[in-house]
Amino acid sequence: MANGEGGFIGSDLSSYTAPRSADDLRSAIADPDKALDPRRRIVLVTTRKGQTLTGVTRNEDNFSLQIQTLDGTFHLFTKSELRRIDYQPRSLMPADYGTRLSRQEMDDLVSYLMSIVRTNMVRTNNNKPAGKE
Repeated sequence: MANGEGGFIGSDLSSYTAPRSADDLRSAIADPDKALDPRRRIVLVTTRKGQTLTGVTRNEDNFSLQIQTLDGTFHLFTKSELRRIDYQPRSLMPADYGTRLSRQEMDDLVSYLMSIVRTNMVRTNNNKPAGKE
């Protein structure tokens, strides 16, 4: 998702690239699990009734877990309802973009992601009142 458009399950990339170089972006795309934020990893839950769901954690505390599954549905569980919670050491992002994308496709993707931040910075600066910087 970027600027409120696109998918719903992944992170919003609107400001993701701001502090990153093009090389950092290429690395993150080619190996999304390298510096994986634990809050972004895949979670698999199995209920005491045997239902298994895959998604990402949206909220968790000592007593409850809320996940969003790949279809966008939110599921709230008390942990006592769950037989098992498995946190996977990988993200939802496919790990093969480094080999699946050509060099030109990777460059295009990186350029697009960097353009999102530049566009947002221009919009922000154009919306500031005169004399405010």
